[in-house]
Amino acid sequence: MRVVDAFAETLVIAALLGELGLVLGNVFARSYFHHSFLWAEEVARLSLSILAFVGGAVAYRRRDHAFVRVVLNLVPRPVERTCLALSDIIVLFVVGLTGIASAEFIASSWGERTPIFQIPAALIALPLPLGMALLALYAANNLYRENPRMIWGVGVAFILVLALAAATRDVWLGWLGGDAAIIMALALFFVAIFAGVPVGFVLLLATATYLWAADAASFVVLPQTMVNGTGNFILLAVPFFILAGLIMERGGISVRLVRFIYTLVGHWRGGLLQVTVASMYVVSGLSGSKPADVAAVGTVMRDQLRERHGAAEGAAVLAASAIMGETVPPSIAMLIVGSITSVSLAALFIGGLIPAAVMAFCLMVLIYVRARRAGTLRVTRASFAAMFRAGLDAVLPLLMPAMLLGGILFGVATPTEVAAFAVVYGLVLAIIVYRVMNFGEFMRTVADTAALTGVLLFIFAAASGFSWTLTVAYLPQRLVALLHAVGNSTEIFMLGSIALLVVVGVLHYALVLIIAMGVGGFMPLAGVGFYVCCAIMRCDIEQASRAMLPYLIVVLTGLIIVAFVPWFALALPKYFGFRL
Repeated sequence: MRVVDAFAETLVIAALLGELGLVLGNVFARSYFHHSFLWAEEVARLSLSILAFVGGAVAYRRRDHAFVRVVLNLVPRPVERTCLALSDIIVLFVVGLTGIASAEFIASSWGERTPIFQIPAALIALPLPLGMALLALYAANNLYRENPRMIWGVGVAFILVLALAAATRDVWLGWLGGDAAIIMALALFFVAIFAGVPVGFVLLLATATYLWAADAASFVVLPQTMVNGTGNFILLAVPFFILAGLIMERGGISVRLVRFIYTLVGHWRGGLLQVTVASMYVVSGLSGSKPADVAAVGTVMRDQLRERHGAAEGAAVLAASAIMGETVPPSIAMLIVGSITSVSLAALFIGGLIPAAVMAFCLMVLIYVRARRAGTLRVTRASFAAMFRAGLDAVLPLLMPAMLLGGILFGVATPTEVAAFAVVYGLVLAIIVYRVMNFGEFMRTVADTAALTGVLLFIFAAASGFSWTLTVAYLPQRLVALLHAVGNSTEIFMLGSIALLVVVGVLHYALVLIIAMGVGGFMPLAGVGFYVCCAIMRCDIEQASRAMLPYLIVVLTGLIIVAFVPWFALALPKYFGFRL
């Protein structure tokens, strides 16, 4: 297994660093030789495929895939272990099914050629069966380490349920009527989610269930939609932004920013909680990854937060601030929305600044009011000399968000190229200027980036297949009809959209959706991001959940304000001349 792990990690590291070098080389060639690498997009698609499927397997090996623990936390330990074993069995089943279908897909599309290299287009899909094989091996290894009697019991029960469902397929399909397939797929989706199966594999299971129950298309659709889902060049900015964020966290960059912000707002009522909100706003401008932002701020402030305000309160404010930071550019959520819609990414980036500021203001007002009622003592205001020294130390880190936003806003470079330069700039600060990071630490950071990227891209690939399922089942049309039935109202439609995205997870509408998905991602018990905050603060989940409630109410209030006052989202894009 160590040899397999080394092979998989080496492959994803090579894909990430190779693509980083290619993007930077392409910019250099275009700037100095007025020539671009026309084949860069084909190589990028292969790199994204490797990061999504092999990187997804690496992340599974590390247990980094997101799953919901809201039910698992409530059941006895033996039941929890049984659910986790069932999760590995479901993963083994789903990846086996996907792997077989991907082999058929590659064989059927081998004759297609890429435009530039004129090589078989199916080569781009080769990482998919490789990733499925690695996932099957890792799932089997997890099962091997468990209690054999329990594994055999759960496995036999799973096979019997499959056999019974297949044998009685015509009967229960008739009972459920014409919507049987989509009802079955959605039911399995929610059951598997709450049983602790990682999100990406739940999406694959639901898609495969619909294909089998509805007999709508061949299973080849599953790998085809997965590969196509990772083929957008703009998604290449995702691993670069994540890498820039981790370099920021581990290279001494975020520490300097937090120290400077502390000298500015640390004397306000609420002290360190106010610093946390302000720091998350600024740090979110360096990294598109919310887990990276939370880690960057949380690890710096953890000890002081635990001492002055308690670990649970610190985790709650971190989670609420992460929701606020979803629309601070650069944002992975923005990149994904920009990749699948016609909304200008530059307009999204500039338009997200004020909505995030509105939510930050709401949070800081709440912190101030609660601190005043509790009679919390203020900290002495930092001297001008201390403020000046901290500001001077933060000048170079502050240039990073200015470079990111300015490069995209003024069309100097694409988001992918700007993200690549952010990585280089972060490395210069971490290795040469601050001398905090060495080569070994950098390679570990790249490996961690590849694993985190694998989780995101794998989910995105799986969601592409699930999206196809919902479209074929006419679910969007049915939702529109439902909203029309309860009243043809913009307000009702906006509220319905927010509620849907919190549960599941035009420029103004896109920003509202991004914030709503952020609420779902950091909501107590259900949101995976909330567990990240609790882990960083080393606090009890139940205590943090109770502490989170007032902040969650304020965040939702801020979301409603942004949703029903479009000026906050549209003012800056209109000022900079974007046509909306």
